[in-house]
Amino acid sequence: MDPRTSRLPGILPLTGDHWTCIDDAFAGQMSERDRLIAASPTLVHALQPRAKPAADELYATLLQTLATRPGYHLSPHKVRRPDGVSVALDPDHPLLTLGRLFQEDFCILERIGAEHILTGAILCFPAGWTLAQKLGRPMTQIHTPVPNYDPDIAKRVQRLFDAIRPEQPLWRANSLIYDDPALHQPRLEGAPRPRPVFKTYARSERQCLVRLPKTGVVVFAIHTYVVRMTNLAPDVAQGLCALHP
Repeated sequence: MDPRTSRLPGILPLTGDHWTCIDDAFAGQMSERDRLIAASPTLVHALQPRAKPAADELYATLLQTLATRPGYHLSPHKVRRPDGVSVALDPDHPLLTLGRLFQEDFCILERIGAEHILTGAILCFPAGWTLAQKLGRPMTQIHTPVPNYDPDIAKRVQRLFDAIRPEQPLWRANSLIYDDPALHQPRLEGAPRPRPVFKTYARSERQCLVRLPKTGVVVFAIHTYVVRMTNLAPDVAQGLCALHP
């Protein structure tokens, strides 16, 4: 509902360095992440060899933040999460490990030629896209099915990506309406998006853009919220319905 974020790309500077966060859905979301990573690791994870240094830097950076994060307990070989689950530290599989420690999904975007390319990700909670189909593709091709992602928006987004500074992360949010509250909702490009009939759930992603200082790649961190429309303030629910008729 904020006019600053209602127009694409709706980017704002992130206050502080809190580009990961914990909310009251932590235990439930982490249980689902554990299940997906154990049952279907190749569905939710991919890492091109060229992206391994960036994944290693992201792993080291985020583990360092956990040392002062309430609810986490670090030891040399494992981390106990706020929900009491212990996760073995595996630096050989950095994104899979991070996927079990944080609610966020993480996408690695590297500047190759004229655009940023998706070269790795841990993506447990896709909202209508599939990692295997998007891996190795530039931003313009990734967003092909998005009606408002026209050439002008694409140029603005690329300039924005080029200008991200390590000391100043950025963030934006999106909004979607679903009848199905499932967090894991992959869909192949070209497949029709189910049109919500009852408009039961609002789904929003807090998307943070962070440049890693050593490798210089951009990390796209996605924190997913799903709430019942009836739990929103009436004006917010009406506004979302107007955006998604």
